[in-house]
Amino acid sequence: MARDTNPRLQKIKHLLQYTGLSVVILALWQALFHLGYIKPIILPPPSQVAVTFWDLLKSGAMTRHIGISVLRVLEGFGIAAILGLTLGIAIGLSRTLDRLTDLIIQVIKPIPPIAWIPLAILWFGIGEKSKVYIIFLGAFFPIIINTIDGIRQTDQKFVEVARILEVPRLRFVRQVVIPGALPAIMTGIRVGLMVAWMCVVAAELIAASSGVGYLIMDARQLSQSDVVIVGMITIGVIGKLMDSLIKRLEKRLISWKAAFAGD
Repeated sequence: MARDTNPRLQKIKHLLQYTGLSVVILALWQALFHLGYIKPIILPPPSQVAVTFWDLLKSGAMTRHIGISVLRVLEGFGIAAILGLTLGIAIGLSRTLDRLTDLIIQVIKPIPPIAWIPLAILWFGIGEKSKVYIIFLGAFFPIIINTIDGIRQTDQKFVEVARILEVPRLRFVRQVVIPGALPAIMTGIRVGLMVAWMCVVAAELIAASSGVGYLIMDARQLSQSDVVIVGMITIGVIGKLMDSLIKRLEKRLISWKAAFAGD
């Protein structure tokens, strides 16, 4: 049986597959509300959530909250990416540095960022620095761990060939080790960004008066479940858009890798 190779039809098919499940869930959610199975105070219907989002957007409140949260995430994630990549590469290349740092990394890594809030307040006060610090902590460990693992996955045969050919160490690292570690590094960056967005709500618990996390927490206290859902969906959508940008960058940087995408 011949497969349809029309590019336009293929794009429509892929779009339907990509969005189909979400549309079905939204339709079922709305239908259950109309049938009386869901109370709006517990879970407002998609139509009410959409109206609430539009009202917040028209008032300018949503744009302000989104802008502040995005700035905090970019600051915390940016610092985490710079330190995580730098230390990860250094530790991956040095056994001595690995032995010196492994214990402290493995002990601190499982501590949830929200547990650092009291210390963050003591160290940085209740201003922006404490919020950025919590986001930084969430993003830092996925990046450094994946960077170290990516460096360590360098094929030993390449190392031996480089020694035989007396390839300078810096050139070997730049042309062999780093490119080989890029898939793991990019995974760490994507996971780090995801965790950074997860930490926004925790970070904005610290005496915040703005941000999407603040919006969610304030709406929870006022039992405004529609605003809570708007905030949650907003974080998810922005996180998805930023992740898509990193995926595009990943495809450009790792164009040589033929990845399995499923049957």
